[in-house]
Amino acid sequence: MRPHVLLLGPASPYRGGPALFMTYLYEALSRDFRVDFVNFRMMYPRLLFPGTTPIDISKTAYPPIPGPRLLHTLHPWYWWKTALYVRRMNPDLIVFDWYQPFFGPMYWAIGWLLPKTLRARIVMITENVISHEARPIDRLLTRMGLLWARQFLALSARVHEDLRPFAGNRKIHRSELPIFREIPAVEPTAGPGMTGKGLHPWPAGTKVLLFFGYIRHYKGLDILLRALALLLKDDAAFALLIAGECYEDPNVYNALIRELHLDQRVIFRNAYIPNEEVGAWFRAADVVVLPYRSATQSGILNLAYGLEKPVVCTRVGGLGEFVEDGKTGVMVDEATPSSLADGIARFYQLSGTVDFAAHIRAKAGANRFAEIGAVFRQILFPPQDN
Repeated sequence: MRPHVLLLGPASPYRGGPALFMTYLYEALSRDFRVDFVNFRMMYPRLLFPGTTPIDISKTAYPPIPGPRLLHTLHPWYWWKTALYVRRMNPDLIVFDWYQPFFGPMYWAIGWLLPKTLRARIVMITENVISHEARPIDRLLTRMGLLWARQFLALSARVHEDLRPFAGNRKIHRSELPIFREIPAVEPTAGPGMTGKGLHPWPAGTKVLLFFGYIRHYKGLDILLRALALLLKDDAAFALLIAGECYEDPNVYNALIRELHLDQRVIFRNAYIPNEEVGAWFRAADVVVLPYRSATQSGILNLAYGLEKPVVCTRVGGLGEFVEDGKTGVMVDEATPSSLADGIARFYQLSGTVDFAAHIRAKAGANRFAEIGAVFRQILFPPQDN
């Protein structure tokens, strides 16, 4: 009989990187294990969610994973119901997806309601340990949420290090985010700002950069805008596409675009990009820019690799683990406009001689997520010391 794994975390109809990751994980583990899934019933109250909705509005969303929607961050009744469900399923491994301190009380309560025999089977997958824009209470919530884990699975070396103060002597396993290749219906659809050839009105030969994904201060869009202004002083061919929902005041960026006189060189779509439009944005650009001030890993990076797009990114957090400088992209040592502008200029200098797509394919082929089944077998059946 195949070992039984129970996954708890977000999946369709929720949007975003964690839901996408859990979908890939469910599919990968289902090849070797019996896998069941518990999805969220409610992730965030409306007042606390910075975007329009956590629900995927794509016309071609990822298929839902079978299983009950029981996880509710605020309602103790559902914590109890989730614990009862876990007891009834009695899996060999109970796997929680952790990336948000707000989940701490819910995960703590579910674990507290389980018997010791089941607590001993809890594994926490840590995408992030503490959020990028942490508040003082987040460390306490994280300790609560991770308390019952007996083992951890970190998705980057940086996350591994961040886990150490919380994990103590508990085992930390390693993997990484998958390469996001299978995007439903990536062909573009007609819409505002789209020409017959793509998403922008600029002529052939324009050096088009892409900033993709939700927008927060730590992601450094302001740094990229200032870098673009520097590049345009020497080369009028540069332009920038910004595609993603702003989780803070978009007027800050609109004002900066006007201040830097970038109105004709920037297209800013402040909205969640549905699956059917993702491919069009990436195909319209030469390179994806990640000007992050801080990071652990990035789903946008793995999405870019899945679409064979090189990246220019700052050497922060775990990003340096996943970018081969001069091969799959260009690394920038400082999150400053001048350093980022130099890195972008270097990318275009290299693009005439470096086959970035070939290097990305090789990098994707070595992605550690391909061995996720072996990692879970090691968690379930640890090697015995002699």
